[in-house]
Amino acid sequence: MMTLGDIYKTAVDLGIKSDPRGAEGVKKFLARRKKEYEDLPASKKAEYDREDLVNPFSDSRIILGNKNLKVDKILAGIDMDASEVLLADRLNQKGAGIDLLLSHHPEGGPLAALHEVMDVQADLMANYGVPINIAEGLMADRIGEVQRRFSPVNHNQSVDTARLLGFAMMSTHTITDNLVYQFLEDVFHKTACETVGEVLAELKKIPEYKEAMKGKAGPMIVAGSEKSRAGKVAPLDITGGTEPSAMVYEKLADAGVGTIIAMHAGEEHRKECAKQHINLVVAGHMSSDSLGMNIFLDEIEKRGVKIIPCSGLIRVRRVK
Repeated sequence: MMTLGDIYKTAVDLGIKSDPRGAEGVKKFLARRKKEYEDLPASKKAEYDREDLVNPFSDSRIILGNKNLKVDKILAGIDMDASEVLLADRLNQKGAGIDLLLSHHPEGGPLAALHEVMDVQADLMANYGVPINIAEGLMADRIGEVQRRFSPVNHNQSVDTARLLGFAMMSTHTITDNLVYQFLEDVFHKTACETVGEVLAELKKIPEYKEAMKGKAGPMIVAGSEKSRAGKVAPLDITGGTEPSAMVYEKLADAGVGTIIAMHAGEEHRKECAKQHINLVVAGHMSSDSLGMNIFLDEIEKRGVKIIPCSGLIRVRRVK
């Protein structure tokens, strides 16, 4: 059995270990946050989320619950809307014994803070050859756009439902997206793919994507073709909150990126990739989110916590 605090610390540690900025990059990022906090006037310090000083992932938090809560069983899903909260309550009426609601996508304050994790995309682009000043400039407007888009959302609908029914609640958005990024980075670092068709074939070997294919939601090529030469393969649109500005693809093409692997892609992004002669492979949203969640859940399950998957989570265990 683990406590809620144990689960949260395990998540943050895994997220930092797999972060595209590297452990040293995350350390510098947190140091900049600390300096910004220390320079604030007292009135602003009172408003500051001090968890930001130790957790670099603002969209991944304990939303409800005491860190000392003992957790024996988790209802885990890609989303944890009010309907999933009611499902947990119904299951507990039948004796399920669920202690924690764990979602991939953020709810409550972590959802309102989604834009705050997007700056990792600038570092990720820099890893693939885009100058950091250009990458940051390309992301700035998009970060503001995402903040404005999510600002009017009913952030606390499911949180209030969970509170009234007495559940603890937690989200691990960028943390588990980082785990997907690192997993795919390792796959395509070890496997030299000559064509985009070979990239697609490698993705289809991964159990979550293989299962998604049965529901017609598997990986697909949306720009380029199976015969297109892959060039430098980059799992770029995987972590960092949500999609970047479509303007980034011109700079990525200039930097020599040949094929991008994304969780999902809007039509504007597909068209811009085609315009810049970048191949774009959409791995799949729920299946990619499931991959990251599974890597994390395996760590939790090893320590005796039981997992009930729901809400689109394709549960695959890699640890016996």
